[in-house]
Amino acid sequence: MQNLIRFLLRYYFVILFIAIETLSISLLINNNNYQNSKFVGFTRSLSGTFYGKINNIRQYLKLKEENKRLAEENVRLKNYLSSLEEPPGENKLLPENISDTVMEKQYHYNKARVINNSINKQHNYITLDKGSEDGIEPEMGVVADDGVVGIVHGVSDHFSTVISVLNNELKISAKHKNSGYFGSLTWNGEDYQYVRLQEIPLHTKLSNGDSIVTSGYSTIFPEDILIGFVDEWEEKGGSFYEINVRLSLDFKKLSHVYIIQNSFADEQKTIEEIGIK
Repeated sequence: MQNLIRFLLRYYFVILFIAIETLSISLLINNNNYQNSKFVGFTRSLSGTFYGKINNIRQYLKLKEENKRLAEENVRLKNYLSSLEEPPGENKLLPENISDTVMEKQYHYNKARVINNSINKQHNYITLDKGSEDGIEPEMGVVADDGVVGIVHGVSDHFSTVISVLNNELKISAKHKNSGYFGSLTWNGEDYQYVRLQEIPLHTKLSNGDSIVTSGYSTIFPEDILIGFVDEWEEKGGSFYEINVRLSLDFKKLSHVYIIQNSFADEQKTIEEIGIK
């Protein structure tokens, strides 16, 4: 109590000055429309800025939850679109009232989160937070919203490793979308933003920006998933082009992916092995 009294006695004039100034300003604002409107506008602007900052912080803290929700929504949409596609072997001559077991959807998408990733090695791999307990198996394709990611290589109970597109031992069957001509797509181990597509015939009409997509000639990826865009090309061996492809996916920003399960993969492999024999 004594300290409080000493403080009041010591700063008596300052406190009195502040009180009188506050009263004067209050009277000025309350009795003058112009000053009142300016003050109200200032306080609204100040509070709006404050609440805006608070809202931005709240939205930032919710980004993880929002990303998870969006990934789940994308999975639902991808699976729905996949169910609308006509799988190979569908008999269009069957009457509508006769069921056909081949009508089940061919591709199913499982979301996964990237927990490790590399882009600066010759053999780059990606680690995902899904494994065999989630139905993941080797040789399943992995894609993201912006393009192809790679192929599942190893699987444990709760994790899986993916051979990245940025691995010079990985080859993907890809095609020039406008012409339909396909070839082998690989990474040369240099720039993480570019890969090379080989064996495209010289009579193919190429333009900068043409889409390069998956060919669908395997059990791993559906047809027409975006890989990248034609950047430049050169003649190789007198009969083919080698195309420099700018990847549509930025591997430095990779966080969420989708693992593709092909319901007909085993059946296709079996019939192809019989054909080879």
